[in-house]
Amino acid sequence: MKGLVARRQRVLRVRHVQHSMAVAETVRAQDEANSIAHNVERLRRVRQELFRNEGMANGAAFAAMQELAGRLEQAGRQLDGALYDARRKVEAKKDLSIVANREREVAEKLKGRADAALEQGRERRRAALPRYRRMQRTGENE
Repeated sequence: MKGLVARRQRVLRVRHVQHSMAVAETVRAQDEANSIAHNVERLRRVRQELFRNEGMANGAAFAAMQELAGRLEQAGRQLDGALYDARRKVEAKKDLSIVANREREVAEKLKGRADAALEQGRERRRAALPRYRRMQRTGENE
């Protein structure tokens, strides 16, 4: 019975580590998504500020601003796709974290049951011991 408790304790430690790793991966993925979202917002601000120049501009400067605006727009679209993928990744990691947490809880319950069974066995042996000794002393057979 002690071996069962020890195995369950090892499983519980493994499940705890798995849950911690899943939570860390979720946080890392969330940070990545937040970083991409921040970059998207920065690109939008840069693009808006590009055409705030209220003065006169010559054709070459205007063409350069149009070129830059097109490239910023393209980069923004690419970041939108990356942001979508990052958010999907965060959701997947959250799901894995939930599964790991559930497995950890199951391992805790199983360890608790093994501990209770071990203690119950000890109590039965303690309760049986005096009766057994009493039978040995008196020589009774039941």
